[in-house]
Amino acid sequence: MTNIIVELSKYLIIILIIMYTYLCFTVFGYADVEKKQEMLRRQNVLMFMMHLTAFIVLYLEMNDIKVVAFYLAQVTLFGATILLYTHIYPKVSRLVVNNMCMLLCIGMIMLTRLSYTKAVKQFVIASCAIALSLVVPVIIRKVKLLAEWKKFYAIAGLISLAVVAILGQVSYGAKLGFTIGGISIQPSELVKIIFVFYVAASFKAATDFKNVVITTAIAAFHVLILVISTDLGAALIIFMVYLVMLYVATRQPLYMAAGLGAGSLASVAGYYLFGHVRTRVQVWRDPFGMYDQGGYQIVQSLFAIGTGSWFGMGLCQGQPDKIPVAAEDFIFSAIAEELGMVFALCLILICVSCYVMFLNIAMQLHNQFYKLVALGLGTCYIFQVFLTIGGVTKFIPSTGVTLPLVSYGGSSLLSTLIMFAIIQGLYILREDEEEIIERKKKEQLRAKRIREAHPEERRAKRVKPERAPGNKTGRKTPEKEKAGSKQRIR
Repeated sequence: MTNIIVELSKYLIIILIIMYTYLCFTVFGYADVEKKQEMLRRQNVLMFMMHLTAFIVLYLEMNDIKVVAFYLAQVTLFGATILLYTHIYPKVSRLVVNNMCMLLCIGMIMLTRLSYTKAVKQFVIASCAIALSLVVPVIIRKVKLLAEWKKFYAIAGLISLAVVAILGQVSYGAKLGFTIGGISIQPSELVKIIFVFYVAASFKAATDFKNVVITTAIAAFHVLILVISTDLGAALIIFMVYLVMLYVATRQPLYMAAGLGAGSLASVAGYYLFGHVRTRVQVWRDPFGMYDQGGYQIVQSLFAIGTGSWFGMGLCQGQPDKIPVAAEDFIFSAIAEELGMVFALCLILICVSCYVMFLNIAMQLHNQFYKLVALGLGTCYIFQVFLTIGGVTKFIPSTGVTLPLVSYGGSSLLSTLIMFAIIQGLYILREDEEEIIERKKKEQLRAKRIREAHPEERRAKRVKPERAPGNKTGRKTPEKEKAGSKQRIR
């Protein structure tokens, strides 16, 4: 009986996520607010149904009552997140909230399958991070001096990265962060956000050649410190984010071409300078030939994706634990093996839906600083998704970055939730701007109606003085001219 439930559940889960993904994009085509709200509520129902189906299977396979308690705690967290965001901030983007919860939900399902202990840790971090993120939109909305703290952003980012480069612990060939009280802290995840704010503040101040050179030099220092720490994934993300923001702020294709050229030269230099970079490139070129020299991880990832095929093996039916660091860097492969490539493609489309929403917010903001912040954060998010999925599918060399909101990792989870909260704050600002514009239009329309409703007042202002009786031309009669001349003589 359990085998039948597991087999049917995987098809039900796929159907539910397809319906959810379909609504992610069709909601953009409706102007009716009530219709949109209904579709967004339907998304929540689909998410909770998928979540329930997955945890029924996990309970049947694991046969542990703790799974039921953990499921109820997650339902409480997701429900509270949706209710708090929508009630504290009525103007919030409901689609961004839904997608954020959906990605967290997928991550919790897969982490529970891979490691119950890691899933519980992730849940605790997510709860604290969501509570913190609820404060961020009001800060973005109320603090008007964020664009004036350019020097603070630059100094804070460089110092944080420098401390890691000097004192950080080496993990998988890179200095990523520290471990305090059993909790791993990776400052580069938060520096990405600070860096975006620095670049946006700098380009809001000026986009002349001198300022572009200064901003590029400071951005290069960020990348250089990360390269020295051999955290090349974060260095690549910051580099690409800067190029996109530079082009949008200046509209100069020459800057983009120069940046891509410099990046290409730096990549070649990194290949010859760092042994683990050389190994990853060689593994990417021929993972089966280097199976015993670093290719084991990517080979197991490809086997997992191929084994899962379109519809997957079913939860707890595959062997994702054969993939090293499956819960962190290779969670996409584990998802593809047990839930199938259809599910994995829907996951990618949900991430793309988030990026589309970020771009939509960026394009409609009038303030240049906030526009660049939204663009930078959106680019940072989608490029990290690309690096993660591209690495595990052998599309590009593996960079060791996590899949945002899905992979296990406290610093990544915290930074991504803060990123989403900042986007929500910018969305609320955009709604405020639209409200102000609409109010001005209404005031102008009201003034126009008042003028049209009292035309006699305007006519009264244009009436000419009365003419002399009996004289249609309004000129003085000869008698009056004589009387006037006599008065002047006297």
